[in-house]
Amino acid sequence: GRMWAYTVGFTVLPHVGGFLGWFLNRKEIPAWYEKLKKPSWCPSRRVFPVAWTVLYTGMGYASYLVWNDLGGCSSKAIVPLGLYGAQLALNWAWPPLFFGARNLNMALIDVLLLDALATGTACSWYRINRVAALLLLPYLGWLAMATCLTIRVWRDNPELKAAKSD
Repeated sequence: GRMWAYTVGFTVLPHVGGFLGWFLNRKEIPAWYEKLKKPSWCPSRRVFPVAWTVLYTGMGYASYLVWNDLGGCSSKAIVPLGLYGAQLALNWAWPPLFFGARNLNMALIDVLLLDALATGTACSWYRINRVAALLLLPYLGWLAMATCLTIRVWRDNPELKAAKSD
């Protein structure tokens, strides 16, 4: 019965920060985000919660697979789960930087570092559990789109690159 609890815990964990980021910044989205210049290929606002639910579930379950294969929090788990934790922290930091602080410079730096850490996570997981690494591929694809979108918003809204002053 305990393994079931670990499976659920690891799978739910990414959603906690994602939900908190949305909850704290939900008023900024219609008030500010809708007014930004965005490329024509920008997904609809309605796509984001569905996409993140699927992506967080996949990465959370994948982290459980890696943790389980490494025998829990062993010395072998430090790097692969450390990379995962670091990329998850950057993932959770992006909405407060982008929506909350409206700091496009910091949001861009965050997402570029996130790309590197998420890629490193997938590479480190591949040697441990290929299914876990493959479960990160949709996330890496979405991050590529999100990075391109962040770059375009950063480039096309030069007056908003500094943090909000109000």
